[in-house]
Amino acid sequence: MSFLTGAPKNSWQPAMTVDTTTSDYWLNWRVTLCSIWIFASMVFASILITKYEGPRGSRNRRREEEKDSPGLLYEDEVWKPCLKTIHPGWLLGYRVVAFLILLLLLIMNVVVDGGELFYFYTQWTFTLITIYFGLGSVLSMYGCYQYHNKIGGNVIGNERQDIEYSSRRLSMNVESSTSSNIAKQVMENAEQSSRQIADFWGYVFQIIFQMNAGAVTLTDCVFWFILVPVLTIRGFSLNFWIINMHSINVVFLLGDTALNSLRFPWFRIGYFFLWTAVYVVFQWAVHACMSIWWPYPFLDLSSSFSPLWYSSVAVMHIPCYGIFVLVMKLKHHLLKKWFPHSYQCAG
Repeated sequence: MSFLTGAPKNSWQPAMTVDTTTSDYWLNWRVTLCSIWIFASMVFASILITKYEGPRGSRNRRREEEKDSPGLLYEDEVWKPCLKTIHPGWLLGYRVVAFLILLLLLIMNVVVDGGELFYFYTQWTFTLITIYFGLGSVLSMYGCYQYHNKIGGNVIGNERQDIEYSSRRLSMNVESSTSSNIAKQVMENAEQSSRQIADFWGYVFQIIFQMNAGAVTLTDCVFWFILVPVLTIRGFSLNFWIINMHSINVVFLLGDTALNSLRFPWFRIGYFFLWTAVYVVFQWAVHACMSIWWPYPFLDLSSSFSPLWYSSVAVMHIPCYGIFVLVMKLKHHLLKKWFPHSYQCAG
C-alpha cells in the first residue's frame, strides 16, 4: 500500500489511497470492528473517570476519608516544587520558558507547513503540551504570590506558635523518646488540615499533565519506532521541524515532571484513551465529508488489517502510560533517597 509521496513543501507527505466519502468505504465489517474498539475504549475510560475522579463525596465525608481518594489533589500541588529547598519561582521560570519556546515552535510550524498540520495527532499533542505549560505558568504565578504572602504574613507565625505550643504540651505528658515523633505528627496533621483542595483549574491542569504523559510517549514511540524505520526504508529524509516536534515535547515534559509535585494515579489513563478516541472520531468525520489523505497509514480503513491496527494502537496506550508511571516511581524513589528531609510529594 502506497501511503507516502515526495513533496516539495515537505520531505514527505501522506498520499490519498481511495475515496473515503463513499458508502462502501464505511459500511463494512472492518469499520464495524474498529468502531467497537473505539466505543469500548471510551466506555472503559468513562467508567474509570466517573468512579475515581476528584475528592469523592468531599462535601459529605470527613477530611480523613478524603485522603484515601485516588483523585484527590491539593491546591499547592499544582505550583510547588517537589523539594522544599527549591523556591516555587524556579518552577515558574521553567514553565514560562517552556511555554514561550513551545508556542514559538508551534507558530513557526504552522507558518511553514500550514494549518493542515492539525490533521496529525502529533500536532494535537504538541498543542496540548503548550497549553499545559501556559496554564502551568499562570497557576505558578498565583502560587508564588500565595507563597510570598504565606512566608511574610503573620498567619503562619501564629499557626506555628500554636503547633509548637501543642507539641510542648504533648511532650510534657509523654516520655522523651516518643515526644518528638508525636510532635512531628501533630505538626504534619496541622499542616495537612490547613491545605485547600484544588479548584477546577487545578484539576484541569493535573488532567492535562497525565494526558500529555501518555500522548507524548505514544506519539514519540510510534514516530521513532514505526514511522521512522518505514520512512528510512523508503528513502525519505526527515527535516528539522519533524524531528523537533517529536523530541522537544518529551524533554520539556520530563523536566517539569522532575520538578513538580503533581500526583500520577493510574485511573487517569481514561483521559488518555478519550483524547485519542476523540482524535480518531474527528478523522473519521473529516474523511466521511471529504476525500483526503490519512495522516497515518494505520488509520486507513480500506485495509483488511485495519481492525488489527486499531486494536494494537489501543493496547499500546497501556505500556505507553505505564512507562510514565515507572518514571514517576523512579522519581519518588530517588528523591526520597537523596533528599529525605526535603522531598514533599505524595508518593
